[in-house]
Amino acid sequence: MHVGDAGLWSIGEIARRTGLSVKLIRHWSDIGVVPPAGRTAAGYRVYDSESLARLELAWTLRDLGLGLPQIREVLNREHTLAEVAAAHVDALEVQIRALRTRQAVLRSVTRRSTTAEGLAFMSRTARLSAAERCTLIHDFLTETLTGLDAPAYRRGLLAAAPDLPDNPTDEQVDAWIELSELVTDSDLRTGMRRMARYAAEHAPGDHDDSTLREAQRLTDEWTQLVNTAIRYGIAADSPAADQVVAAVVTAWIPTQTRTNNVVHADGAHSRRVLLDQLETVSDTKVERYWQLMCTINGWPVRPDMAAAGDWLKTALRTHPDPGARARELDTLYDTGADAWQPGGVLDACDRVLTTVEGLVCAVDRDQFDLPTPCARWDVRALLNHLVRENRMWAGLADGTPCSDTSADHLGDDHVEAFHAAAQGSRAAFHRPGMLDQRYGPAPGRRIVEQLVIEMLVHSWDLATAMGYPRDLVPDLAESALPVVREIYGSLPRTPGGSFAPPQEVPHDATALDRIAGYLGRAVGSSQATEPGNRRS
Repeated sequence: MHVGDAGLWSIGEIARRTGLSVKLIRHWSDIGVVPPAGRTAAGYRVYDSESLARLELAWTLRDLGLGLPQIREVLNREHTLAEVAAAHVDALEVQIRALRTRQAVLRSVTRRSTTAEGLAFMSRTARLSAAERCTLIHDFLTETLTGLDAPAYRRGLLAAAPDLPDNPTDEQVDAWIELSELVTDSDLRTGMRRMARYAAEHAPGDHDDSTLREAQRLTDEWTQLVNTAIRYGIAADSPAADQVVAAVVTAWIPTQTRTNNVVHADGAHSRRVLLDQLETVSDTKVERYWQLMCTINGWPVRPDMAAAGDWLKTALRTHPDPGARARELDTLYDTGADAWQPGGVLDACDRVLTTVEGLVCAVDRDQFDLPTPCARWDVRALLNHLVRENRMWAGLADGTPCSDTSADHLGDDHVEAFHAAAQGSRAAFHRPGMLDQRYGPAPGRRIVEQLVIEMLVHSWDLATAMGYPRDLVPDLAESALPVVREIYGSLPRTPGGSFAPPQEVPHDATALDRIAGYLGRAVGSSQATEPGNRRS
């Protein structure tokens, strides 16, 4: 054969025609992917039009990611192009899923403060197969429920095993990684064992769909009742919470027909049983387990119920029997003389409002975001609360209760907002006969007293946040301490309530420091307490 014969080209010429390197064409010729059409007398390779077509197809398949063995199968007609393409599509799908998972893991890393060890764990966890993920959860549940006779509870847990889709979202990958970490937590195991034991004792057997729907309906109803109360500013340990508890108990009683509990009407026994149930099932880590499971499986995620659960448990402890707290307060309201002598409660109110107004005037707008001893509030939120408290108690005194508890009461001028609210309180309280007028079971002087206590406690909060001296109106603080203990001493100091457990104070603490410590503040530090350690 001779280069230049019709339809024959040297390796250099075919390289120029295809844009491929001579080295690559020679290699593919050597391994049989594109053999030459022949050789010249001098031994040089020559290629024909079939070689050219074969070479172009080989390069196209290579560019699509096929390996040389697969390319050879197509070129040698061992498999059709469609068959090889289908197999390659399947292989690419596996690679794409793996790449997407790795991409999601790396995105998760960018959203977290992840150590090298954490990254290795996240990467291993994200690459588990569906069978391995199922085994991980199955082993966790088996170990958790070992020794418990709770087959129905076990079946329900196993039926909801995580099923991470082939193309997971970032949120689903994050949820799977968090779930993998969570199932190593001993507190989660303890919570699940507690629930399984309770279910086996009080509601054994499988529950049909109607029972589950009824349970869901009850959950929706009581959380709505409680969240509405929270939105309207009803404290769990306030007298008004008793009515909310009664509504929840009334809705809950009909659902107890399948359980071993005997409850027929709202009363001390019913409330004790409901509290027992809530204590058992209200576990934040178990709730998080189910939220993550729903996210992974693409199911609707139930809203977080921790705050509502804490509120209801505290309300049940405060009101263990219908009307119990009201009867306690009825007795309290009419006992003892005015504790605010010699000037009386109105003078005490005027003085403390003047003191607080001085603190408010010292606050600049650029200090609004400073933290306060109330972990949920910055300075601006605390100022808004001070204004709201004045408007609320003045409204009660005037017979026009303030219902916009979640509103912004500061506006553009926090000083003027507090001044106007304080003047409103003074006007309402100084109305002739107000101190002896009955507001439900309470005389008016108790309303004034409540505002005095609120202003004293929150003046301590504001002074602490601003770095000012906290020994404010010391004689009033001395008078207030026994009143505070009298009013709040029997309240539960649990999450959801108004106050955290009493904190220790230095032996030389001021009277106002002692009040702050008694109501759950960390005295001696200007930093905000940890969330949950102080509730305002």
